Formats: sequence, structure tokens, C-alpha cells
Amino acid sequence: MKAKRWIVREHDAERAASLARVLGVSPILAALLIARGYDDERNARVFLSPTYDQLHEPYSMLGMREAVARLKQAVDNGERGLIYGDYDVDGTTGTAVLLRALKLLGANTGFHIPHRFTEGYGIQQAALEKALADGYTLVVSIDCGIRAHEPLYWARVNKLDVIITDHHLPDEKQGSPPAFAVLNPNQVGCNYPDKHLAGVGVAFKLVHALFREYGREAQVPAFMKVVAIGTVADVARLTGENRAIVSLGLKDLARVANPGLRALIDVAGCGDGKGMTAYDLGFRLGPRINAAGRMDAARAVVELFDTRDSDEARRLANHLDARNEERKTVQQQIIDLAIAELKDPKDSFVTVIAGEGWHRGVIGIAASKIAERFNRPCVVLSVDGDMAHGSGRSIEAYHLLNGLTACSDLFEKFGGHSHAAGITIRCGRIEEFRRRLNEHAAACLTPKDLEPTVSIDLELSPENVTFTLARELEALEPFGAGNPRPVFVSRNLRLLSEPAVVKGRHLKFRVVGPQNRPLEAVWWNCIEPPGQTPDLKGSIELAYTLETSAWNGDFRMQLNVIDLATDFRK
Repeated sequence: MKAKRWIVREHDAERAASLARVLGVSPILAALLIARGYDDERNARVFLSPTYDQLHEPYSMLGMREAVARLKQAVDNGERGLIYGDYDVDGTTGTAVLLRALKLLGANTGFHIPHRFTEGYGIQQAALEKALADGYTLVVSIDCGIRAHEPLYWARVNKLDVIITDHHLPDEKQGSPPAFAVLNPNQVGCNYPDKHLAGVGVAFKLVHALFREYGREAQVPAFMKVVAIGTVADVARLTGENRAIVSLGLKDLARVANPGLRALIDVAGCGDGKGMTAYDLGFRLGPRINAAGRMDAARAVVELFDTRDSDEARRLANHLDARNEERKTVQQQIIDLAIAELKDPKDSFVTVIAGEGWHRGVIGIAASKIAERFNRPCVVLSVDGDMAHGSGRSIEAYHLLNGLTACSDLFEKFGGHSHAAGITIRCGRIEEFRRRLNEHAAACLTPKDLEPTVSIDLELSPENVTFTLARELEALEPFGAGNPRPVFVSRNLRLLSEPAVVKGRHLKFRVVGPQNRPLEAVWWNCIEPPGQTPDLKGSIELAYTLETSAWNGDFRMQLNVIDLATDFRK
């Protein structure tokens, strides 16, 4: 039994041993560093020790000088400025960062977060018209606007200055929109050295440059706590500058002064903030922030980070927690309905699933779960009358935005990234969309691309799986996109005890190798459908990650199983 194809990376033992001696680390850690591209002493030390000096010069971003000059003019002259943020975790945290920064500078600032269901994604002309009527003379977008050409033409004609900060890919034909200034490392002509900043990261670079102009650059690091949350929760690559931002932000979380962030950490069960990891940001704080925009009005997130009142902060944090619980319930319902709608997913290269009235706030998560389960790109559509709103997620081998671009004549609007995107389409065009997207994917993918695989970093003998190694691996934190937690394989294992079923979905068990040293293992979500417990008899091999945890002062090591084989065939 083996659910997936295992791909075990090969290593040069001599190179690993040499780098290990230079760095003073184990050959295992050195081999992992080399595999991640940090194969010399300088690059490895930079990777292992993120510092503030690793942040790039903000003025190397195209449009930064124009944006800072216009924003400074607005601050100095008391102009009314509006921050226009997206409703996801990236947009709301970015809005909170810029709002706080401008208030510290004494700016006359408001904010607008569009409602997902009544306004939709991105900059809308109606919102710009209201901003102008309310006396705003400058609008700064966060995590949106790079494709909002028509609303920005209107703004230019009506003398409303708009600064776009975004990280989504611009339209290849139209290029950047007609804004006063555009900050986006992915726009044509921008030589910014890191193209992987999240939307909150681009907003942070604007704050960095602006605070320098006011001689307040020493305050910039304090913003990295919230920037780190948005970066991880938006699944931005945790390499380069993002790694430095997240690492420094995590270290600062134990000194949180912001009442809203403090309340959110408490509600999420993260204790006093000490020892938090990227996992906590992505799976505890991030979902609660994202739930506001998915289930209700996302402005509650900005209000949470903006309030100075502890009681109000607690109320808002509890509100986000409640919305997240609601989100989890609705999400599972949609996933179950979507899977029930599927025929045989192996009959197609891309699954396109539509359902009447499916909650639009969770279809993106549903698409992600289905894509992961069947190893196929997936688009989930919520039908509302004669229109459908969809969210798509892809697998590593397929550029989803390119696929959607090939079908662009079918959409009312679309946009996104290589592996996550959204569309609006008339219901009568869904079948044609399904056919054409599958044709595009079929031309790009091979059957092997659709095989579920596990990429394994290193094979470890059971006796080398130690608590000391697990703690050493923490030097590679923060883990996430672009820097995944290392996956190991160990063979010649046998069960020490009968597996225990946990919450009807997980298995917990102990294994031993030839030297009979027990190892604790957990296989999450392996009982699917419910009641079908895997047979773990006989000799087994495990693909897993290593984690440590502390409970009442007791530190323990655990193998988190990714896949399991009951024979040794590859």
C-alpha cells in the first residue's frame, strides 16, 4: 500500500559534510540547505540568520518616489486620503498597516474595504465616486487595482489621484492602469529584486519609504508583526525578503502592544506570543482574519487593529473567532456538495464544479481542498441567477491564470495568480468554459503531472530520528510556501501498538526500528471516507515531517505522517 509516488532527492554527501563543518551544523541540516539552493557559506548564513539589513531598498521599486511624494504632500497639507483595501487577509492587514502608519504621521485618513457580496472584488467606480463626493483627494489601494483600468480612467478624468499598491499580475496587453503611481514589483519595467512580496508587503515598502522621509525609520520594524501575518496567510513564498519579514515579525510577537493583535493572539490560543511559528500565523491567526471577509464585512479586521480600547479589541477578536467557526461549518458543507457533484475526476485534467447558491466566501477554500485531494486544478462556481462567481486553485505543474486567459472572452471579469484565481461568468457559458479550460490544461499537462507525489528531502535511518535533530531543523523556520518543512522517509519500521483513532479522522500510533527505540507518529486526516481505517500490519515505511511540542514544560517529538507504505516497492 502506498497512496502516492515518492520522489526521494539525491544528495552529495561530501558537499554536505564540507558545508556542515564550515557552518558547525549536522550533515543532515547542511544537505537540506544545499537542496534549497543555499550551497555556500555566505548564502547559508544569510538564510539561517534573517536580519533587518536583508530588507531591500524601498526606492528600488518602480513608482515609489512618485507615490511617496504625493502621499507626503497629502499628509503635510491635511488632504483627506482614503485607503482602499481588498477584503482578504492580505488586503486587510495591509490596510491596517498603512492606516496605522498614516495616523502616526498625523494624516487625515479613512479606509474602505469592499463587501465581497455587495461590491465584489477590486476597485469599483461607484466607490471612487463616493470617495470624491466625501471630499477625498487621494486614494491608495492595497492588494488590488492592477487591472482596474476603467475606474482609474474615471478617477484621472475627475482629478482624483490614485496610488495603486498591488502584487497581482498586470494585464499582459493593457499593462499597468492609469494611476498617479503604481507600486507592484511584477509590473513591466520594475527592477525590484524580489517579485514575491505579498500585497501587505508592498504596502509595507511604501510605509518604509514614507517614514524615512519623516526621519522615523526606526519605527518601521514595529510594523512587521502584522506584515508577517498577512504574508504567511496569503501563502507568499517565504524566501528572500519575505523570509526576513516573517522571521523578524515572529520574534517581535512576544512584545505585542497593539490591543487588537493581543486579543487575536489570545482568542486563537497562541498564549503570550512567545515561540509562535509561521504555522500559527497561517493556521490560527490567518483564518480568523480571513473569515471576516468570507462570511461578513472585512472592515472588522481593520477596526480590530485600529482600536486602542482593550474591551473593544476583545469584542472584535471574538467576532472574528465566531465567523471562523461559521466558515468551517459552511466550508465542509460546500466541499461535500462539490465532491458529490463530481463524476470521475480522473476523466478530466481540470475539475470545474458549479452549484446553486454555494457560499461565495468559501468556494476558494473548497477548490483548494478538492485540488489537493484529487491532484487536479479545480474551479468551484457559485451560481446566482444567470451569473456564476468562481474561485480556482491549481497544482504545481499548471499555470491557472494562463489557462483562464485563454478563455478570457467567456468571462465578465477574471484575475489572480498562477495558482489561484477568480472569475465571473454567465451560467450559459460554464460548459464551454469547462471544455476549453480542459483543452488548455491537456496541452500543458502530462498524465504524470496528475499523479499524486510526495517529494522527500532525505532518507533517515530510524536511529537518526532524534529530538536533537528535530530542534536543529527549527533553524530552517519559518516554513511555508517556497520553504516547506523537510520531509523524510524511514524504512524497516514496525508498529509497537495498535493505532488509536482520534476524532474519527486521524490515527495516532508508535513505531520502532531495528534498535527498538519508540517513535510517536500521527497521521492526520487519513481516515477518509470515515470508517475506512488503513491496515498498518507488518513492516512499514513512513514519509513524514518532524515536529517538537511543549506541554506543561515537557518537550516531545512527533512524526507527522504524510504517506505510508506497507512494502518496499517504488
